[in-house]
This record gives sequence, structure tokens and C-alpha cells, in this order.
Amino acid sequence: MRFPLEFRHGAPVPLGHVGHAAAGVFPLPDGDGVVESLPQQAVAGLRLIRRGHLEVLQGPDGRAALGVEQGLLVGTVVEEEPFVPVAVAEVTAQQGQDPVFRLDFAPQYAPQVGEADEALVLVDLTVQVAHRPQNGIQRLIGQIPEEPGPLLQQLHHQTVQVHFPVRQAIYNFIIYNLQISIFGAKVRKIPLPLFLSLKCCHIMNKLLKLSCLSLFLALVICSCSSPQKYSYETVPNDPLKARIYTLDNGLKVYLTVNKETPRIQTFIAVRVGGKNDPAETTGLAHYFEHLMFKGTDKYGTQDYATEKPLLDQIEQQFEIYRKTTDEAERKAIYHTIDSLSYEASKYAIPNEYDKLMAAIGSTGSNAYTWYDQTVYQEDIPSNQIENWAKIQADRFENNVIRGFHTELEAVYEEKNMSLTRDNSKIQEAIFSSLFPKHPYGTQTVLGTQENLKNPSITNIKNYYKQWYVPNNMAICMSGDLDPDETIAMIDKYFGSLKPNPELPKLDLPKEDPITAPIVKEVLGPDAESVALAWRFPGASSKDFEILQVVSQVLYNGQAGLIDLNLNQQQKVLNSYGYPMGLADYSALILGGQPKQGQTLEEVKDLLLSEIKKLRTGEFDEKMLQANINNFKLNELQSMESNEGRADMFVNSFIDGTNWEDEVTAIDRMAKLTKEDIAAFANQYLKEDNYAVIYKKQGKDPNEKKMTKPEITPIVSNRDVTSPFLTSIQESVVKPIEPVFLDFKKDMSQLTAKSDIPVLYKQNVANDLFQLIYVFDMGNNNDKALGTAFDYLEYLGTSDMTPEELKSEFYRLACTFYVSPGNERTYVVLSGLNENMPAAMQLFEKLLADAQVNKEAYENLVEDILKARTDAKLNQGKNFSRLMNYAMYGPQSPATNVLTEAELISMNPQELVDRIHNQNNYKHRILYYGPSSSKDLLATIDQYHQVPAVLKDIPAGNEYPYLETPTTKVLIAPYEAKQIYMAQISNLDKQYDPAIEPTRELYNEYFGGGMNSIVFQEMRETRGLAYSAWAGMLPPNYLKYPYTIRTQIATQNDKMIDAVNTFNDIINNMPESEAAFKLAKEGLINRMRTDRIIKSDIIWTYINAQDLGQNVDPRIKLYNDVQTMTLKDIVDFQKEWVKGRTYVYCILGDKKDLDMNKLKAVGPIEELTQQQIFGY
Repeated sequence: MRFPLEFRHGAPVPLGHVGHAAAGVFPLPDGDGVVESLPQQAVAGLRLIRRGHLEVLQGPDGRAALGVEQGLLVGTVVEEEPFVPVAVAEVTAQQGQDPVFRLDFAPQYAPQVGEADEALVLVDLTVQVAHRPQNGIQRLIGQIPEEPGPLLQQLHHQTVQVHFPVRQAIYNFIIYNLQISIFGAKVRKIPLPLFLSLKCCHIMNKLLKLSCLSLFLALVICSCSSPQKYSYETVPNDPLKARIYTLDNGLKVYLTVNKETPRIQTFIAVRVGGKNDPAETTGLAHYFEHLMFKGTDKYGTQDYATEKPLLDQIEQQFEIYRKTTDEAERKAIYHTIDSLSYEASKYAIPNEYDKLMAAIGSTGSNAYTWYDQTVYQEDIPSNQIENWAKIQADRFENNVIRGFHTELEAVYEEKNMSLTRDNSKIQEAIFSSLFPKHPYGTQTVLGTQENLKNPSITNIKNYYKQWYVPNNMAICMSGDLDPDETIAMIDKYFGSLKPNPELPKLDLPKEDPITAPIVKEVLGPDAESVALAWRFPGASSKDFEILQVVSQVLYNGQAGLIDLNLNQQQKVLNSYGYPMGLADYSALILGGQPKQGQTLEEVKDLLLSEIKKLRTGEFDEKMLQANINNFKLNELQSMESNEGRADMFVNSFIDGTNWEDEVTAIDRMAKLTKEDIAAFANQYLKEDNYAVIYKKQGKDPNEKKMTKPEITPIVSNRDVTSPFLTSIQESVVKPIEPVFLDFKKDMSQLTAKSDIPVLYKQNVANDLFQLIYVFDMGNNNDKALGTAFDYLEYLGTSDMTPEELKSEFYRLACTFYVSPGNERTYVVLSGLNENMPAAMQLFEKLLADAQVNKEAYENLVEDILKARTDAKLNQGKNFSRLMNYAMYGPQSPATNVLTEAELISMNPQELVDRIHNQNNYKHRILYYGPSSSKDLLATIDQYHQVPAVLKDIPAGNEYPYLETPTTKVLIAPYEAKQIYMAQISNLDKQYDPAIEPTRELYNEYFGGGMNSIVFQEMRETRGLAYSAWAGMLPPNYLKYPYTIRTQIATQNDKMIDAVNTFNDIINNMPESEAAFKLAKEGLINRMRTDRIIKSDIIWTYINAQDLGQNVDPRIKLYNDVQTMTLKDIVDFQKEWVKGRTYVYCILGDKKDLDMNKLKAVGPIEELTQQQIFGY
């Protein structure tokens, strides 16, 4: 089992057993009650109950069998076994003619007859017939046939007709036994039981009108008398109560039920990754992950038969291209590839997979590739399991590689980003040191630049056929699901995937022992640091379990050896440690950043000194029990979300661990002793068997930019829809109605002592709690506040050292921190509720009794100044400061900090006084946890140290957004292969609830995700950026205006094209009814299943209050969106977006930019780092 690192309803189902199922619908008198006159010999214990407008047939176990709402069938929930619509049966009775039973199979389930084009069908049908005259008394007329028995009939063209030997009008009836067996026909595999809709049409006489009635009944193929059952594994005392299935084709399925929200997190994990890449085409696993979003022969195309020959030619040309070395020839070949790709794009439908996910209301569409795995994820509504399975099974079985060269541009961009990410370089250096023979170290997941320049579609196809097979895959799901229904649905769609009986087992080389430190150096733009790493057995070994305990003893963010001896005592700027689990090997990685004037070697020696303490047993044995408490806490936190729950399954499958071992891991860890830890450290963490990576500041000589090839924008076909997508959009699922918050009912507002408002929500699920003091004051009110609470980290009380405080919090499995923002300060305590009173007493004591430590303050000032210098080296921090400058100008919340002179001259007692006084100001308390409101108020009353009358919040500085009267371009310097660009426009309009629904739908349509106009144009159609985003953002507080923002990251040589394209689509927004329909339906479908629960209820209330609202804002959004049209979005765009002036923020190297073309965008203002950082 891996633990998180600590760093600062369902479909309708048939009644009863198959073949003895459904009953007809009987009219009821007004009012609730049981119909006594049902033919009991037919219904066998069923009763019909009216609930308002809903008529429900109920079985003896109380489960609902059938409901009719205002004459319409609405569904059943009985034996929790799935069925699917496969055929329609009609019984008709014309005056003077025999009743006729007609069975029409749906085309996809039609029996496949042989050459004779006919087959024999054996029908065993018993119908109970009841007649209800006007007096409402029902009586049994008889049954058809009078002597139940088989009737022989020929099958012609998917239709069966059976004539009954009686002339009797059928009015109300019950089908309680229907079996159909087909002989002499090839019958496709159909999950059992199945489902029919039975229509009864009759003409009693010329005076009677035609009447129709819908029924459910069970259909059994081949005389099966019970539904297929799936065997599964479970583990005693499993908190997830997981079921683990293995289908006939080897597909693993992990299911766990969590009914907190009507959604399901899905992961499809494939046990293949970077280590499986062929040596000549590294990066293949990752690149294919991108291509899995391009569609199949059914979707992503409007004419696959015409498209395929062009795709085949593209594949052939790439094979020629990769073997050609002459640059002129390569350029000519790529021009041919580009031309073919343009022609092929005329038949493709870009992003149709994303459209499918939007249509079913999925969120979080994504995937990731690592050395051992490729994992695809979706978060779907619980009523869309079948559509999800249908889409995914086709995706994994029939993938088509299209849009290859534009997607290659996105992969280039990802590679370029890695070239300026020093953490990526450090990780690669660690792996190449620890694994000189294994693919973990000999190749990278993103691949080499040389291999990316010479891709092979043929290799990718072979890789897909070899590894993307069910006996190498797992489906991992957590959420509001019925396991029996879900596994049957998965089997229905994934069961036909063919396994690879010759699935290769990689014969990977074993690594030799490391007998001397391996030293490497990497260069990059970020501040200097050092990393150390040791090699261990793979994540499925018991040694990896021990490694996790060892790692926690070393570093846990609170009370590990590194925490207390290095970070707490300020011996380094920062240091950390964590285990990295991989299937074949794992590693322990330690890292640190030097203080001002400290060398990397000194940091390394300090880290090694803590390793030595492990070997000699110089640590508190109480730490081991504290570790177990925190492992349990982490497990509870992971199980809070469906994503965390399902991810546990992914790790187990990829690592190859037994689920029972995962469940019992903490029990084994709890038995480890101090002697075990020391022995383990002496075995694995020796003085000479590690790698050390010195990350130094400087230009990397190996860095080479991926050059931009000439690409013709592909055809977007935005308004084209495949029949597959249309069928998904038109599919009927059991609706899930939205649930909105009623703040008066869904949370409580209490009052604690000193008239402190308390927002309370009880946790009824587990023992986790959060207790938060919220002060409506922050750094804008007092720029020293952030420094004061940074200082608190290093302070003790009059009777406890800082190390003792940290250790006690960790022992209690509770975390305490103070986070001052610009406008608010949060004092946060969280952890296990059973320890809340003790933890609250501890942190209240610290706030009230923190003691000055002058040496700690001097160290803190030194570290703050060093961190400020280091921040100027980081690309992301430079871009963030540039954005702040554009929003606020030279004076902003980000620059509102103590200057170097103020830091040096500050008396630390002034900071401690701020800590002591914080509770004296007016504040609110938020609580989410299992304590009752009475117990909570008693705990607050006992431990919260506040005066009888709280002080008013002091006035603060205001930092209004700058207006944007004219367009201009701000350029800040940063040398990297990739440029960051953003646009900002102040709309000068305060928050208005009336426009919120239109704004939300505009963002969804235009710039909200992978299915948006922005993403399609910038990445899919033109290959101009890896990431692109745009939207109109609401303010967080009433005093701020709406803003429009865009953001992209792209190569230097694409920047001006990206800017011009962005401007074009912002001002001339493409109009597409098809794209609008998807955006609207996707938003509505997500809202239907969106549930705000737990502590999020409180935060939603606070956010609404900040904007002057007191109701759930989703209510208006959901209601208004229903009637919106594309014209509403176009009108909104014209009013609020089109023709706006912007401040362009560009972070990059001036020499790589075409300044003349940028001047055409607007006047240029070049900024220095000192201007954007304010120091």
C-alpha cells in the first residue's frame, strides 16, 4: 500500500427470477392503498401501491418492481440484476380476429440466421388476462393459451408472430412466464436477463378508442432460468468493501461503492508505460496516450472508409521520413505528410471523444503515463455507466490513429516544458544513476528529442495490439454503483475484447549493487539544490512497506528526523524526503536547498547525518506508533474521495500486489520495532550505496529546442457529428435530478462565547475533523502578519520546545497551521476528532504563550531573503508576478511585504505580540467533524482563549484592479525554450447574479476545457500550444470587477501566431450549434449530479456571502441554462468580450520574439525583474 506524501440510481432492473417476472399495470382508485383484487395466482405476493402520481408494484421484500407515472413507465428496482432493451413485443386483438403476439428484435441483438434465412423459435408464453369493467372490480378472464405450452414458429427478418387460439379482448394482463429458445440460428452473446417493452393494442368495439399499455418483462435466451453470476474476490475488514472480478478475457475489475454523490470515478489502467517503449522510439507510450483521445472507426470520423486510405499513406510516409537523414528530403516528405493530413482531416471530427464525455456529463477527462502504467480517467454520472462502457470499450478495442502530426506538436510542447523544469532533470538524473541497466534509467517517459522527431505509427500500432489487451488492463471504479449491474455492463461491452495469450513478460536486466556514491550534476534556471537517492526492491515487496515507515521516521512534514533536526532548527533553507514506488524497483529520495552562503555538499552531509541516526537507532520509538496513527489518518483522507479510493486499486494493479496485502499493510507496519528499522537502514541505507545529484544554477548545454515544423491547420468540422455521438446523445437514461443547497437546512449557524459565530456541519462518515478560525483580515491589513506566522513555526512556549510541540501534534495525528492571505487569515486545526480537544488545547496554548527566539528570527530573515532571490530564478513565479503587475500595477498585494530593511530592524517581540493578539479580533469558527453541536460548543468554551468583547478588524490597504483603457504589451525577461502569455481585461463591472448563468455557459462553450473553441483551435486544429485557456472570471468579493483572462504556453517561434489566432477567435467567436448543444447539455448533465457535501457546504455559503448572496448560485444557473440558445452566447460575447482592450503579459527571452510583429498588437513596455517583484 502507498500512502500520500505530506508536503507543506441506477438503471432499471427486472423483478424476481428470470422467467417469473413482470406484472401488468392495474388502475387504482384515488388515494394510497393496496389493490386487493389483483389475481394473486398471477402476481405471487406483489402489491400495487400509489404514491401521489406514481403507481408502484411492490414485491414481498418491499422493493419496487414497476412504476407508472401519469401513464408512462418509469422504471424498476428489484433483484439488482441488469437488463438491456433488446426487442419489442406486441399483442394485438382486432375485433373478430385472433390475438397476435409479435416480437421485434433490435438490430444489434437480432438472431443471426444461416443460409436458409430462417430459424425455428420455440416460444413458451403464458398470459393471465383480466378484465376491468366500469365498476372497477377486476376479474380473471382466463389465460392464453388455455393450456400453456410451446408454440413453434418460423423466424423471418428479426420478427416472430404467434397467433393465440382465442378471441378475447385483452385489457389488463400479467405476463408471468415467457421463455424463448432459438434453434438453428447464430445468436450473439447477450447478457441475461434481457428486457422487452410489451405493448397491448386492442379494439373492444367501434365505440372504444385505441388504448396502449407498457409493461416490463424478462426474456430468457436458451432457456436459462437465472441471470449470469460473476465470481469475485473480497477481503475481510476491507474498509472499501471492494469486489475484485476477473472476466473470462483476463480483464480485472475493481469496484467499491460510495453513495455520497451520484457520480463514479473511473480509471482504466494499462500495465504498460515508458519502460515498454522500443529503444528506437522512446516516448511511444506517452505519445500513444495522447492518440487514445482521437477516436475509433465509429467516432472521430464522418467517413472512415474514405479516411482510412489517407491515414495509411500518412503512416507509410512517416516510415520513410524517420529513415531519411537528408534535411531537404525530410522537409519535402513532411510537406507531403502535412498535405495528406489536411486531406484526411476533411473526414475526421476532432475532439469527438471529448464531445462524447461532455454529452454524458463526465468531468476530469484526462490520462497520464509513467514508467509502469498508462491510466485513463473519467468522473461520470452514476446513470451513465452503460454509455461510458460503450464508449470506452470501443476506444480500447478499435483505436484509430488520426491527427498525428498536430498531436505531435503537443508532445513537442510537453518536451519543451520539461527542458526548463529542473525537477524533471533531477528525477531523470536520479533514475539514470540508480538504474543504469533498467529502462527506468536508460530512457525517459517523454522520450528523446531525436526519437520524437522520428516517430513511427507502425511501431505505435504494434505496441497497441501487443499491450492494450484485457489481460493487461484493469477497470477501477468507486462511487454510486451497483456492483452486480456494473460488472454485467462491463462484461457486456468489454467482454468481447480479445486477450493476448502471448503477452510478453519483459526480460529486464537486474541492477548491480551500488558500491560507491554516484555523483551527477545538472544545470538549470532554478535555485541550487541537492538530492540523494537509494535503490530498493519494487513496490509489491514487503520491503517497500518497511521503506514507507522508514521514510516517515525521516520526514513526515511535522516530527521526522529531518523535520526536527534540519528544518525546525533552520540548518537548511528547506529539506524533505519521500519514497517513490515503482513496480520493479523503488527508491528513497531526500532533498534540500542551501541557506545563504551554504554549499550543496554541506546540505548533503546534513541529510546523511540523519540517515546515520536511523542506522544507529537514534530516534524516539514513540515515533513508530505515531506513524501508524498518521497512516490511518492518511487512509481515511484518501477514502474521502472517489478518486482516492479508485486510485488505491490502480496502484495495487500496477504494482502487482495482492489486495489482501494492501488491506492488512498497516497491521504489519504496526508490528515493526526500533530494531527492525535500524536493521533495515543498515541493510539498505549504507554510507556508500547512494546517488547524489547536484542541481546548480546555469544554462544547460544539452538543452535543444524542438523546432516548429510547417503545419497547415486541419479542418475543424465543428458542426459534424458521427452517428455514434448522436446515438449517445439520444440515449435514454434514468434521470437524476439536481440537488441544491438550502443553507438553513444543510448546515447550522451557532453562537459560541464572546458572540463568535460558528458555522457547523456534522461529519457522519468518519472521525476526520476540521476546525478553522476565519479572520477577515490579512496581509492587506498588516503586511507583517505573514512574517509573524512564518516565525510561529520556529517558536515554543514557556514549557515546551518547538520540537516537543511538533512531536505532540504528530502523535495526536493532528495538523495545525496559520495561513494569512491578502484579505483573510485562516487558523486551521485538522485530524482525528478523538484527539481534537487535546490538539485544540495545544495550539491555543501556542497562540497565547509563544516565546521570542531571537536566533530563530535572525535565521528566518536570512531564509526569507534567500527565498526571495531564488524566486526570481523560477519561471512560474516570474509569470505570476508579471500577471500581478498587469492587474494592479507596481503596488500590489504581492509586493506588500516587509522590505529587507524592515525585516532586519524588526524587533521579533512585535511579531510575537501579533501572534498573541490574533484571537482578540472578531472572527468566525468553521467546524466539520463528528462532534455534536453541543460538544463542539463545550470544547470551544473550554479551550478557545478570547476576551469577552472582540476587537474590530483594523482597516487595510486597498489594491483595486487597474483599468485597461488601451491595449498594451508587457514583456518581462526569462530565458527558456517556452514562452508564457496571458491577456487581461478589466470589464469594470461589479458582480451581477443576472449574468452569471450566461457567463458560465459562455465559458463552457468558448474556453472551458478540451471540448471548447479555444482548445480545439489552439491545440487540435493548429498545434500552436500545449495548453490554452480563456474565460470571463467573476470577482471573489463585491469590491472587485469581472475580468477576461486568457493564457497559453507555447514555443518561442509560435508566439506571434498564437497571439494573432487568440485575438481572432476572441473577437470573431466561431458559432456552432453542435458545439453549443454539447456545451449546454454537458453543463446541465454535470449539474444534475453535482453534489456539494461535507465541509464544502460551509465554504459555498461563505463564497456566496462574499458576493452578497444567501442562496446556492447553482439554482439560478440550472434553471436559466435550460432555455438558453446559441444566440444568447453570441449576444453575450458581443456585449462583454468582442473588441475589448487587453494588457498582454509575455514572459520570455526578448531575442526570441519578433518585436516588430508584437508592436502591431500594441505598444510594448519592457519590465525588469525588480519591477515585477518589487524588490
